Amino acid sequence: MCLSGTLPEKLEAAAAAGFDGIEIFESDLLNFDGSPARVRQMAADLGLAIMLYQPFRDFEAMPQDLLARNLARAQRKFDVMAELGVETVLVCSNVQDIAIDDPARAADDLRQMAEAAAQRGLRVGYEALAWGRHTRRWRQAWQIVQQADHSALGLILDSFHTLSLGDTLDGIQDVPADKLFFVQFADAPKLSMDVLSWSRHHRNFPGQGDLPVAAFACDLLAAGYAGPLSLEVFNDEFRSAPARLTALDGMRSLIWLESEAGGVALPEPARFAGVDFLEFAVDATAGRELEARLRALGFGLAGHHRSKAVDLYRQGGVNVILNMEQDSAASEHFQLHGPSVCAIGLKVDDAERAMTRARALCCQEWRGPVGPSERSIPALRAPDGTLLYLIDDRLAERSIYESDFILQPEAQSAATGLASIDHVAQALPAHRLDSFVLFYRAVFGMQAEAVQEIADPYGLVKSRAMVSPDRNLRIPLNVSESGHTATGRFIAAYAGSGVHHIAFRTDRLFDTVEAIDRSVARMLHVPENYYDDVAARLGLDDTLLTRLHDDGLLYDRDPHGDFLHVYTEPFRERFFFELVQRDGYLGYGAANAAVRMAVQAQMSRTGATAADR
Repeated sequence: MCLSGTLPEKLEAAAAAGFDGIEIFESDLLNFDGSPARVRQMAADLGLAIMLYQPFRDFEAMPQDLLARNLARAQRKFDVMAELGVETVLVCSNVQDIAIDDPARAADDLRQMAEAAAQRGLRVGYEALAWGRHTRRWRQAWQIVQQADHSALGLILDSFHTLSLGDTLDGIQDVPADKLFFVQFADAPKLSMDVLSWSRHHRNFPGQGDLPVAAFACDLLAAGYAGPLSLEVFNDEFRSAPARLTALDGMRSLIWLESEAGGVALPEPARFAGVDFLEFAVDATAGRELEARLRALGFGLAGHHRSKAVDLYRQGGVNVILNMEQDSAASEHFQLHGPSVCAIGLKVDDAERAMTRARALCCQEWRGPVGPSERSIPALRAPDGTLLYLIDDRLAERSIYESDFILQPEAQSAATGLASIDHVAQALPAHRLDSFVLFYRAVFGMQAEAVQEIADPYGLVKSRAMVSPDRNLRIPLNVSESGHTATGRFIAAYAGSGVHHIAFRTDRLFDTVEAIDRSVARMLHVPENYYDDVAARLGLDDTLLTRLHDDGLLYDRDPHGDFLHVYTEPFRERFFFELVQRDGYLGYGAANAAVRMAVQAQMSRTGATAADR
């Protein structure tokens, strides 16, 4: 149920992602126009074992007159299992209102089913559904299995069914390892809804949600479990997403999970020192336009590439690269997306270690042509195809800029005080958020912050920031179900996901905005009503309020400090810059984002800019 498509398509996707085996969900088999033996052969041809058949529902503790019928139903399923070549069937706890609250009766019924299975060389695994009529917790299920006392009956665990109830695996060490027949994993976001709806529509892969699945796996392996780690995920977005992409995410999640639980050894995630550079794919026209904006923001031309049509602009610790090289990865990116960020350079403590981890987590490595005396920089592709370069200068005699560029003796325009890249935000199609969360968490060891919901005039935008443990790297991820929000318009203009928002950090924002050429780098207009509200809401004094108003700045505050920021107008509906002063503040100005989106919506609708006011 994790994957979209027909049964053959699901099998092919699982095999392509490197899975050893699969579960067969009954509905997939029922909807397949072929015999169980044919499914068995298809799986074998792809190198896949069929490890579980499920679900067998509403069996135990029913009125006595239904037992014979249920045992006959089980025999028919055993026939199917024999054709499939699968040994274990999952029996989930009864949800029917007429089920009897009698553990001894449930144990006796399951013992009879297990005996029938054993006669055919099969096994029965009993699982507690979180919404079961009488059996909801794994300890209840284990007590029933113990009481049944049959070698062909064991326990099946599901992380969602346990963790969604706030339960743990405390006591699992008392269960003999050979009685743990099978384990399924699913994560989920924290939501306030009934557990059945939560399970059927909002599960996701380990590492994508908020449940303590890694601790669950740790306890499980410590208890001696050595069987398959499986994924059982019901998710509306997964059902419509390309099966191969979803399967790859599933494999990445299991590798990450096993590593977190100590089952496999992965190199430690990289430690980041921030963003080293941003690279834009441009043509000559877009390059001139973007160059003018950069110069107006205080960037100067710092060098030309030694062998390519690539220019370097620099201010403080910020490096911006404009790539106009034909027949390159950047030109391919430009043909697909227009002028936009095609690559990000990340400063890491050990690029080799970071790449080894990335390869182990199913990342696509990328190598481009390297000219004489130029440096080969390890790189991988993000889920949207953006190149992520890993910059490690520890052992290099020269920086990548000294190696690859003919540097100018000095900047050609006056700096405005921009010191570093504070954060880089990406806009994603709504169904891709979980994929990116998993990528940044598993590959780079980043942490997912709470989802922020922001009201755009044309819909809701959800934002979830990924941050490195030391907060040196910040990547907010934005999604929207509406195609008319700021995020939706970007995705339409860009023809996919990508960087739509780059924040430069300064220690003196008032001085910075006064030094900027605002006739070229136009700032987003802030409505007058905003200042009345922020003054009342945060109790600002008149002096600060006047300065904010006169310079068109926005302000926010959290328990850690203050935040001043201002946005530029969008560049061709694709991306915009933000200038920020962060004085201990940990957020991203979410309280002001609705104002920004409203102004951008007005600009998109009317075409008016700050120069028209």
